[in-house]
Amino acid sequence: MITLLVRTSFVAIAFGAPAAYAQDDATPIIVVTGKGLEQTKSDPAYGAVEIDRARLTSEASGRIENILADVAGFQQFRRSDSRSANPSAQGATLRALGGNASSRTLILLDGVPQADPFFGYIPFSAIAPERLSSVRVTRGSGNGAFGAGAVAGTIELNSAERDDLANVSLSAFYGSDNARELSAGLTTDFGAGFISLSGRLDSGDGFFTAPAATRQPSDVRAAYDSWSTGLRAVAPLADGVEMQFRGLLFQDNRTLRFAGADSSSEGQDASIRIISQGRWQFDALAYVQARNFTNVVISATSLRKTLDQRNTPSTGLGGKIEVRPPVGGGHPLRLGADVRLAEGELFEDAYSQVTGLVTARRNAGGNSATFGVFAEHDWSLGVLTLTGGLRADRWIISNGFLAERSANGTVVRDDNFANRSNWETSTRVGALFAARDNFALRAAAYTGFRLPTLNELYRPFTVFPVATRANAALDVEKLRGVEAGFDVRLANGVSFGATIFYNRLNDAIANITIGPNLRQRGNVDAVLAKGLELSGEAVFGTMTLSGSYAYSDSKVRASGSASALNGLSPAQSPRHAANATLRWTPHAGSVFSATARYVGAQFEDDLESNILPSALTFDGFAQVPITRQVALTGRVENIFNEAVVTRKIDSSIDLGTPRIFWIGLKFIMK
Repeated sequence: MITLLVRTSFVAIAFGAPAAYAQDDATPIIVVTGKGLEQTKSDPAYGAVEIDRARLTSEASGRIENILADVAGFQQFRRSDSRSANPSAQGATLRALGGNASSRTLILLDGVPQADPFFGYIPFSAIAPERLSSVRVTRGSGNGAFGAGAVAGTIELNSAERDDLANVSLSAFYGSDNARELSAGLTTDFGAGFISLSGRLDSGDGFFTAPAATRQPSDVRAAYDSWSTGLRAVAPLADGVEMQFRGLLFQDNRTLRFAGADSSSEGQDASIRIISQGRWQFDALAYVQARNFTNVVISATSLRKTLDQRNTPSTGLGGKIEVRPPVGGGHPLRLGADVRLAEGELFEDAYSQVTGLVTARRNAGGNSATFGVFAEHDWSLGVLTLTGGLRADRWIISNGFLAERSANGTVVRDDNFANRSNWETSTRVGALFAARDNFALRAAAYTGFRLPTLNELYRPFTVFPVATRANAALDVEKLRGVEAGFDVRLANGVSFGATIFYNRLNDAIANITIGPNLRQRGNVDAVLAKGLELSGEAVFGTMTLSGSYAYSDSKVRASGSASALNGLSPAQSPRHAANATLRWTPHAGSVFSATARYVGAQFEDDLESNILPSALTFDGFAQVPITRQVALTGRVENIFNEAVVTRKIDSSIDLGTPRIFWIGLKFIMK
């Protein structure tokens, strides 16, 4: 399938628009953008935070998940980044709606959902910041394309445009603990379009996640070794119409705390997108994802292998079409449909801690699908803009199964779960009052839902010594929320925004304690999240100061078997989060920046028995040109070596990234 998509794209590039490659004085010049459709006038009603390319290319860690942390309230399930976290724990969420490792935030790259089809985690190590032009984060449940997965918000990653890309780029860094980072890019014009090929390698011996005071001889460094390569091609098909192709291959290998506790993830993604910026605007997209994951769990007491999740193949297919008819009169209309299909299964072996032999072999998996249609309409009434959207989705969970056999092949369990399906509707309304160009009031209300992932439905897992069971009977999560805020821009380059919000996530999926060192995924009645979000930026000549703060007060509402959780805070949900970045660009090519990040205390587990203390970290970045094409770059992560606790179960503690120094060179040839 991927090969076919690649061949199709290059045929379209080569033959789809020959007129664009044979310009003469009588032929208009066709310009491609490589972008999607422009935002509508009502989009600011929902509030959003933008991250520009300058910030994307000046992060001390060089990792996209840490850049997204510039938006206060963004979090993964754990505080670890994609060098030392288990990949399956890299779910993304906003507004302290945490509690499990699946993504409650829809992350799109050029319009394509990035969540793993089986687990719902985001392959952050495969998303290189240097391949992007901008990021847009919109908090609150979404409508529009693929909105069924956006219960906490939407993060739109936009690929670098032609002007952002040098003909040849190369960077090489060396850091603490034998860390290496190498990236390269080659971009060339192809008629009126362009083709860009890029690659990145990241590896290192890693750091000890166990604190020095409790470190045992069995503890090893969290070594990592990952690579990714991407191909992007953009070409005109007609005046105002362009085709965009994107392909991605990646692999990521990590070791977590103990020798042999190895995980791996890999993927092969491809998409084709056709954009029309003409009178009848449309965005048509199709994508395919092939993913896999493996994971070995080592006992902290016996140091033997207890579980080998040796194979988890999954496939994601999907597409959308959005049309914007020329209705005119300041009333833009969006109509569309989308589909997401996921299938996957796991193969795992359980081992005896005494003999080290296989005791059980399990195979589980299933399918899920959503088919949605959506419409959104805006009304411009002078200084007031009103907007409303509606989605209708048909969801299906099917072919679920769990089979278990003993080491000698005896059937222990052979379950086939009933197929389920239903309709869900989602709405979104907003208002934007902009009496002046530099001040606006906004308000919005919305509903949304999220389908449980195949991982939550069928895959058990262990973070030693706690085992968590799957639950094939999980209900759909449903969110209702309201928010209001304002944005102000002052003439001296200062901008500021504030939002208050209230969200209620009904039937929230959480890991619920049901016994000593035993949990099971289940639905609690609701998670209530209310809070305040602030963001601002001040530009003074060559200096830029930006920052954000989020206060989130989240509580669980639970009854029945989960009643012990009622009134408690959701796991992994800090009350306070803040960050600030000061950047100085004294002249072209020179960049100096410092970033401070604070995350408040949060609970490790649903019963609030283990607390992760607050952490304040500082990062630094400096780039100085040596020649017109070469720059010397230095980076330092966690300058003061703050101990960031990422996991705590009684006396067992894991730590996040310590202080890391980087030195490297960047080469760019336009």
